Amino acid sequence: MVASVVNSRSAVSGLPNVVSGSGLGISLPKSPLFGTDGIRGKVGELLTAPLALELGFWAGQVLQNAAEIPGPVIIGQDSRLSSDMLANAMAAGLNAAGVEVWQLGLCPTPCVAYLARETAAIGGIMISASHNPPEDNGIKFFDRRGLKLSQTLAQAIEAGLRGDRLSSHSLPSAPQTKTHQWGKTHTTQQQIQHYQQFLLNSLPQPIDFGGLKIVLDLAWGASVNLAPEIFRSLGAEVIALHDLADGSQINVNCGSTYLGRLQQVVKESGADLGFAFDGDADRVMAVDAQGKPVDGDYILFLWGKTLKERQQLPNNLIVGTVMANLAFERAWEKMGGKLIRTAVGDQHVQAQMWETGAMLGGEQSGHIICHHHSYSGDGVQTALHLTALVKQSGLSLAELLDESFHPYPQILRNVRIEDRDRRLNWQSCDPLQQAIAMAETEMGETGRVLVRASGTEPLIRVMVEAACAKTAEHWTSYLISTVQCHLGSAMALH
Repeated sequence: MVASVVNSRSAVSGLPNVVSGSGLGISLPKSPLFGTDGIRGKVGELLTAPLALELGFWAGQVLQNAAEIPGPVIIGQDSRLSSDMLANAMAAGLNAAGVEVWQLGLCPTPCVAYLARETAAIGGIMISASHNPPEDNGIKFFDRRGLKLSQTLAQAIEAGLRGDRLSSHSLPSAPQTKTHQWGKTHTTQQQIQHYQQFLLNSLPQPIDFGGLKIVLDLAWGASVNLAPEIFRSLGAEVIALHDLADGSQINVNCGSTYLGRLQQVVKESGADLGFAFDGDADRVMAVDAQGKPVDGDYILFLWGKTLKERQQLPNNLIVGTVMANLAFERAWEKMGGKLIRTAVGDQHVQAQMWETGAMLGGEQSGHIICHHHSYSGDGVQTALHLTALVKQSGLSLAELLDESFHPYPQILRNVRIEDRDRRLNWQSCDPLQQAIAMAETEMGETGRVLVRASGTEPLIRVMVEAACAKTAEHWTSYLISTVQCHLGSAMALH
């Protein structure tokens, strides 16, 4: 099948051209495939084995062309039932492009990013839909530095997939297809051990978690093997929840987007703290001993304060997003710090960190990046460092929170809008723009509004933050009703 895919194409600017409707069953949307975190969608609709095969082939072409020295591409995956299918199809496409593949199997997304950076690989691919439900999946791409693929390279891959003529700007010296050269696929699960050692080495030394009882919610996902082993190796007593690689239940009423079970077990077991990872473990949420949620704003404040005290935070700068709580920002400024906000999405945070030289940044959702250790969000690493901070401070997590800030009431509601074009073009909806302007005028400096389309799910997200909870609730309800009325009938989701 792979050979027929390659040989059925006609050459365009030195690259074979994908013929739409060539029998591969590929149906592409008019809007761009690549979103804020690679390509994501429902399996069997947008994401199919034929599409993954094609993506693998064109990713192989583009990554080889961008590489100074030939090397393998690393593929990791989460536990979803469709991940094997998509990973194998991607590997076949890469092999068809003449690229060697190292398949890691089950592992966190930051493991792929780390190994792409630290080995001879020319790139990495993670098969995961992160915190999305089991029926979804996604394909994330990393370059040889372990960074999310640049827009230029992503556009080059998509251009090849669509059969578009590639400009010299997007792909300067397009390689010729050599159908007589095939890559091989190797299973290299032992590489995950190098990532595990990297996590341990990133901690302040010496460190011992002895005496701490920690609950880990592993969301039936990518961290089920690695996270408990690391925490136990450091002496912690670990209670593991949802600790099997069960792709049929990944993220279902568990993990970083659903803290209920974690909070219950932490309180009932008398644990010191708990952590909940999402399906691919690139983000984490924590809870203290009383079950109080500890989101990314708190984590950035506590970690930032520690780095500031160690004089390891240039210009006392933290990069957050538009979702960061006003109370966090004002508390950080009171300490002499500065917070820069970006659009939601770790790639925006990362770009601002590179531009400003910031060493710490992240999102309220628990996606934290610390350039002292890594260039990608890493839930397990963040959890380890927060635990080390608690251990070394001699205080409980609850006590550390009391010394930080008290967040303003912030209400976030999601409205499901299936029509992709209407969702992505929500800003052209005049009634919604008028409603936003009214809310902002009424609240003035005592609150703010944020409306945006999710880059990974078919959702319009509405956030209202105000000093008064009733005010926030009022305007949230008003805006939700406006979205439902003018963009599509749907129910608001928590």
